[in-house]
Amino acid sequence: MKDKHLLILGFIGIVSMVFCQPGFTRERIVFGGGPAGGTFQVVANSIQVYKPMKAVKEFKVQAQSSGGSTENLRKTNTGRQQMSVVYSGHVYQGRHGLLSNDTRKYENVLAVAWLYGAPAQLVVHKGSGIKSTKDLAGKKVGVGNAGSGAFANCELFFKHMGVWDKIERNAMGYNDAAQAFGNNQLDAFWLFTAFPSGAVMMAAQTNHIAMVDLDADAKATGFYDKYPYFVKLSIPANTYNGVDSDTSSFQDSTLWVANAKVSDETVYKMLTLIFSDEGLAHMKSQKNTFKSMAVEHGADGIVTPFHPGAEKFWKEKGVL
Repeated sequence: MKDKHLLILGFIGIVSMVFCQPGFTRERIVFGGGPAGGTFQVVANSIQVYKPMKAVKEFKVQAQSSGGSTENLRKTNTGRQQMSVVYSGHVYQGRHGLLSNDTRKYENVLAVAWLYGAPAQLVVHKGSGIKSTKDLAGKKVGVGNAGSGAFANCELFFKHMGVWDKIERNAMGYNDAAQAFGNNQLDAFWLFTAFPSGAVMMAAQTNHIAMVDLDADAKATGFYDKYPYFVKLSIPANTYNGVDSDTSSFQDSTLWVANAKVSDETVYKMLTLIFSDEGLAHMKSQKNTFKSMAVEHGADGIVTPFHPGAEKFWKEKGVL
């Protein structure tokens, strides 16, 4: 029995020597995702569960749900989240004090990588007569949950179109909006996420839906001139049940960002794992949205400073 106790004490001593040496700390990376039904949370979860990432001893990744882009920006800036998913436009606006009703400058949020393009989507009932954003005046509209990128971009675009104060706004997440839409409690709901969206697919299962051409509205009102980080794209026909023609819209770039105090080594190591052939295959297996993720696209859509660990990685890859 004495020998057994000595063996246990010896093992504890070895573990203590390894993990309690001066200078040894396991960096905790809280990775901010988004609300249920959105792709932001899939990003955070996918990075957390990647087996080679979990095997790293120097740091631990913990996915955390959030309200979305602007909430992630603020939490990452303060260090409450070490990493997050944020739209490129919000990183730019936040850095320059241009966010709606918020003149603070969020300069501790640094770019790590481009992930995917996120388009605006406006879903209405087929036959409703809503052909333009301006037709929403007097209607009940789901505008995204408060603190999310969807909400912020909806406010930005709808104010530009002159309808923000003319609609009955319902701040809610995508899945809740789709359910309310299906119960005829909403005339329309707005999303700012990659397609196909599970929430829109859910709405299309029990309703005849249509989608509004947002690019036409944007071009007619000088939206692209005022906000040049948005670019046109089309949502292909048959992406959603009953929508049998292409729908023109606009998109922002979705970025992986980090707080400036996250170690260069951690950022570099995480990029090395995720942007390996195996890491990219893992991401694509989690959601088809990530099919465009590639080393050659790593710096796309980024108009703000990189984290030093990311800058080192992308320079070595020849992207910067």
